[in-house]
Amino acid sequence: VRKIYFLSDHSGVTAETFGHSLITQFDIKDFRQETLPFIDTKDKTKNIVCKINQDFDESGIRPIIFGTLVREDLRLLLKASHGLYLDIFDVFLKSIEKELKQKSTQKVGQAHGMSDIDSYMSRIEATNFALTNDDGGFNQNYDEADVILVGVSRTGKTPTCLYLALQYGIYAANFPLTDEELDQGILPKFLEAQKKKIFGLTIEPKRLRQIRKERRALGKYSSTQQVRYELREAEKIFKRYSIPYVDTTAISIEEISSRILDQTGIERKI
Repeated sequence: VRKIYFLSDHSGVTAETFGHSLITQFDIKDFRQETLPFIDTKDKTKNIVCKINQDFDESGIRPIIFGTLVREDLRLLLKASHGLYLDIFDVFLKSIEKELKQKSTQKVGQAHGMSDIDSYMSRIEATNFALTNDDGGFNQNYDEADVILVGVSRTGKTPTCLYLALQYGIYAANFPLTDEELDQGILPKFLEAQKKKIFGLTIEPKRLRQIRKERRALGKYSSTQQVRYELREAEKIFKRYSIPYVDTTAISIEEISSRILDQTGIERKI
């Protein structure tokens, strides 16, 4: 089994995103992954090198290491390991330094730290808004929303709202379509008044049933008939009100969010 590491001198978010984006281009199913954040000293790095070398000695398969380490001396230690080390700073920093005619600062944690307090506070406020306005809560706040996600239960509304908040500082609310809306085929008046902000999420019936069965295996909620009914009626509502929507079946939260921004024209705040 091949081992894949995501190393970072900070939170590890960028290393994971960078690595996953590349790995998904290959049909690799048999691997184990591990994220190791805050690798910011030589001692920590040497311990990781020993771990990588041990993996290679035991399996005979080179580990793949995706890194985002600012310090060049730490990157050099990892390059000398028995794994394939790929670092985003290695790939791009030299070219950018050459173009800008200046050396990089090599400061750790600039992207996800609190060096920009305004951006940090924007994320916090947007996240609080998403949590407060989750599943139709406090709908009187919809005037402040940048987008309102609408769909039946378990189509990805909550995680998408949180991603939009954390990544872009966007005020995202969500409203679940229940039997009341689906039976009547109309939106509540307070929601209809915000139609320009609404974006719909749908999903294939088979996938939705799988998700619901994990939460509540028995009963009407996860039955094939109920799932098909809800999705059919939800899409009728989207079409009736000319609400743009996306099928979330086979796409990630990141891609769902990108499509929402692209189709609505909402500007990123961060």
